Amino acid sequence: MQVDCRKPSELTDAERGAWRAFVASEATLASPYFALEFAECCEEARDDTRVLVVRERGAVVGFLPFQAGRLGFARPLAGPLGDVHGVIAPQPGAADPASWLAKAGIPVFDFHSALASQRGFAQGAGAPDGSWVIDLAAGFEAWQADRKSMNPKAMRNIATRLRRLEEIDGGHSFVMADYQADVFEAMVRLKRAQYRRTGVFDVFSVRWTGRLLKAVLRRQGDYFSGVSSSLRVGDQIIAVHVGMASDRLCHYWFPAFEPDHSRLSPGVLLLVEMARTAGAIGHLGVELGPGDYGFKKDLSSSQTGLVSGRFTTPSLRGGLARSSQALAEACSRAPLGPARHWPDKVLRKLGRVTGFQAL
Repeated sequence: MQVDCRKPSELTDAERGAWRAFVASEATLASPYFALEFAECCEEARDDTRVLVVRERGAVVGFLPFQAGRLGFARPLAGPLGDVHGVIAPQPGAADPASWLAKAGIPVFDFHSALASQRGFAQGAGAPDGSWVIDLAAGFEAWQADRKSMNPKAMRNIATRLRRLEEIDGGHSFVMADYQADVFEAMVRLKRAQYRRTGVFDVFSVRWTGRLLKAVLRRQGDYFSGVSSSLRVGDQIIAVHVGMASDRLCHYWFPAFEPDHSRLSPGVLLLVEMARTAGAIGHLGVELGPGDYGFKKDLSSSQTGLVSGRFTTPSLRGGLARSSQALAEACSRAPLGPARHWPDKVLRKLGRVTGFQAL
């Protein structure tokens, strides 16, 4: 086995063709997170974007894109912003990413939201999670009928809010592909205000977040495209979304809405209209990512299994990572009351902050 570490822009035409072929042949790699173009967008935003190119007997058998980090603590593409990731291979479930990373000399790889179907990540990982998915394989109407039978109250509430929206003076409009400058600006403004209200880390406080989203929106191709959608009342944007899509799946990424219109649940109405349009243009679904949110549970057809964990090598940095995690786990089992969870919370928060700082 040969493992080379390179930037996405350094891949040869043959390697790029292999990446595309692996993605096209594997249903579990339908997310735009696995598109070659997304790795290229990450490289535009962050200079630590790398790809492991794995060969056996001279033939390419897999890729693992990641953020190298300035201190050698590697993470998945887009760091904390990544909702789904894994290896790109013709048989990704059989791949061994830990051995690939060790061969490349990567001392620590902290992963989250890796596909549970890829056994190399699932073995030894922590508690499973899931990415919520709106299934549009049979069309929007079939999804809508399924949700009405499974969760009639939620769908009635959506219908009621849609009627209220239609009754507002000035009319309303939904645009799936709205690339006017005010749409992106409205998303950032509303999202930052939401972060301040909720006390959540402002992801736009690091410059590479904006660079990544702008790079994504510049991509409009057959296999990958940025998606910017808006819901307006008159000339006012009341809900907006910035995300991305592959040729099979749309990923719901950065939604935001005007709090003054919260009674209408404009974010949910925009998502439903996105699903309607995605189904009409042939997408198999809308991927909502992980998270214990009511609207995701109400609208989703299923979940894609995800896992989180860490790979380390026998090295100084690997040893430090293992020791800190062992200390946190020991504290969680100790009779310390609520304080037993503090070390783990500190480690998770530190990991998120260092991930955004590309350390």
